[in-house]
Amino acid sequence: MEKFIVTGRNKINGSIDISGSKNSVLPILAATLLIPDTCVINNVPKLSDVYTMIELLKYYGAEVEFNDSIKINCSNIENKAPSDKVKDIRASFLLVGALLGRFGKVSMFMPGGCNIGQRPVDLHLKGFGVLGANQSIEGGIIDISAKYLNGGEVYLDFPSVGATENIILAAVMAKGRTVISNCATEPEIIDMADFLIKAGAKISGAGSDTIVVEGVDCLKGVEHKVIPDRIEAGTFMLAVAGTGGKCRINNVISEHIKPIILKLREMEVDVEESENSVIVSSEGNIVNTDIKTMPYPGFPTDMQAQFTALMAKGIGTGVVNETVFENRFMHIGELKKMGANITVEGRTAVVRGVEALAGAEVEATDLRAGAALIISALAAEGTTEIGHIHYIDRGYEMIEKKLKSVGCDIKRVRSEE
Repeated sequence: MEKFIVTGRNKINGSIDISGSKNSVLPILAATLLIPDTCVINNVPKLSDVYTMIELLKYYGAEVEFNDSIKINCSNIENKAPSDKVKDIRASFLLVGALLGRFGKVSMFMPGGCNIGQRPVDLHLKGFGVLGANQSIEGGIIDISAKYLNGGEVYLDFPSVGATENIILAAVMAKGRTVISNCATEPEIIDMADFLIKAGAKISGAGSDTIVVEGVDCLKGVEHKVIPDRIEAGTFMLAVAGTGGKCRINNVISEHIKPIILKLREMEVDVEESENSVIVSSEGNIVNTDIKTMPYPGFPTDMQAQFTALMAKGIGTGVVNETVFENRFMHIGELKKMGANITVEGRTAVVRGVEALAGAEVEATDLRAGAALIISALAAEGTTEIGHIHYIDRGYEMIEKKLKSVGCDIKRVRSEE
């Protein structure tokens, strides 16, 4: 077990380079199972979730080399019984669509990941059913099979990112046309679609609420660069806003983080946009605002915890409405240990800014909650110990090294537990 020791009140100055997107690379890695050839994926973050996905691909017989890039060959994969390791990350369920598309059958445990609320796979299964797959669930294992997959029209009752990706993966080599309506529009879906299109898939409409997939017979190996991680970028932007200073955040696509930029400006933080970077300037005194999480292009649920932490020492009162996941306020109990004044009723949190937060012993309860605690710790008086940082390692590459490079006092130590 490791923990972070953070001493706050050091202004952030300099520049930080953003890594490749965790939420892009995981579905792209799953997509390689459809390709009996070698693929090279660049700008891959070194995250625990990425290593877990690589281990799963190796389990099915993929040959993988991971240095600065991932080189992967899925020519000789086998459709095996499920591995217990799929329970470690939510994105493992994307292997279902890929394996179903390649072999016409698959068995898989229910996926794992952070405990942020119910994330059922019913929309995934609905899509597979429309494509002609039969399904059964017993003992926590889902068995899905089809004599062959046919294109069809799928309407998603909610614009689920995972379901959209999984149905695309299953449809790429199905017979005929698949139309997915009310689908998610996140940039990470566009990135996966771009990867598959380079490989020979026929996909149109990614980024809109209707995606059309024309089935093809085979795919070829390609090289692809993963887009920057918009949530990592947003997290560092908020760290600057709450702590104070001036920092250039490099390797960003500003359109992907537009809701974050606009909300920070509402909070009287200066954000300057350029072609591949943003510059955040702050005195550390922010004015609270209201947040409502929504599917993209709305305000991202993956940034809600960080904004709640930022507002804990803001001026005035802000209201946070979490509409996506019902269990995403677990960080608030930890923020209260640091002196935050936050009340929760259902899916709404009322944040009344306090003059100062104080260092305390806290624990990350999930990935984004852990990032929120780092933001609060950097802005707080005194020293904060953050436990269970394995959650943070799931989504942030070398976060303490990046923060140290711009003046933060943060170190990783082994816990005595």
